[in-house]
Amino acid sequence: MPVYIWKGKNSQGEKRHGEIEAPDQTAVLAQLKRQRISDPVIKEKPKDLFANVTFFKPKVTGKDIVIFTRQLSTMIDAGLPLVQGLEILEKQQENPTFKKILVTIRSDVEAGSTLADSMRKHPKAFDNLFSNMIEAGETGGILDTILSRLAAFIEKSMALKKKIKGAMTYPTICLAISILILGVILIFVVPVFDKMFKDFGSTLPLPTQIVVNMSNFIKSNFLFVIIGLFILSMIFKKIISTPKGRLAFDRFLLKAPVIGILLRKVAVAKFTRTLSTMLHSGVPILEALQVVAKTSGNKVIENAVYRVADSIAEGRPIAEPLEESGVFPNMVVQMINVGESVGALDAMLEKIADFYDEEVDQAVENLTAMIEPFMMVFLGGMIGGIVVAMYLPIFKIASVV
Repeated sequence: MPVYIWKGKNSQGEKRHGEIEAPDQTAVLAQLKRQRISDPVIKEKPKDLFANVTFFKPKVTGKDIVIFTRQLSTMIDAGLPLVQGLEILEKQQENPTFKKILVTIRSDVEAGSTLADSMRKHPKAFDNLFSNMIEAGETGGILDTILSRLAAFIEKSMALKKKIKGAMTYPTICLAISILILGVILIFVVPVFDKMFKDFGSTLPLPTQIVVNMSNFIKSNFLFVIIGLFILSMIFKKIISTPKGRLAFDRFLLKAPVIGILLRKVAVAKFTRTLSTMLHSGVPILEALQVVAKTSGNKVIENAVYRVADSIAEGRPIAEPLEESGVFPNMVVQMINVGESVGALDAMLEKIADFYDEEVDQAVENLTAMIEPFMMVFLGGMIGGIVVAMYLPIFKIASVV
């Protein structure tokens, strides 16, 4: 639908302007009439040549959401009307993608829609967790408090993601450098030695012959190797896009020797933090569990949370299906059981989340400490092995001479 820009005056005679997405100008006039806007001037917004090209659009970042949430919370707490607060934030927003979203949300709220329903139209910026908590805040009349909790939750979630990315950056860079060095040696360096060895006419030692064969294969089939790797990656993505494939891959990750421990602790921290925040904000537990399951990012955790929801719907406690999943440690299960028994589940979940945030920090440090020597040995062994293989014939020729 086209977007229309309008200007006019409200019932107090103050100048107002904005954008409305509607099928035609008649629909825009009807909306402005409901908002009691007088003397409206309406014109269709010029189309952006790159409006449908997502590559040129900046993404809405977690930082954008946190700043918006904190500022809106402060404005509402100070007694500012919601529409006015949204209008102020819309005008000062520098991200054009987010600015467009805020314009639409403000227009929807002015037209009588709730803030939660307006945000649900933009799932890429505001996920189910965000919109459900906003709905709970609007229903309970504590929107400013909910927004403050949401901002704190998003900041902690971003910090957790940053820790994981930081732990994986070093090994990823080392692996990329190793592959690059190996490729340069096999494609450019080994052929020089191979030509020299052929000129001497002597038989090559087995390690040298293996390296030379690898070099010849990569040089002759370089394009096919790239295409083969691309096809394998596409097949892998296709497999893990299926429910069974994703479940098997996620289960493998959780059981992996080193990374599995870290991922398990991250999963527990994320689950407990998200569920605690939603319960503390007044979201019903069954609805909260449905959202937590969808935002878990791991099929094993997702299935476990769905079983928890089914268990609660049948009148059973929350701890039993968590224990049956085999993902959550016994200590976590027992603490959740105690929290549920005394009626303080949200507070107990928050304590578990704080504890596992520290556990994740320690796990990241341990993983980094283990990876560094391993990558050094791997890189040194790979390059050293090729160098030794190339020098073996030289030693043999020198002894003959």
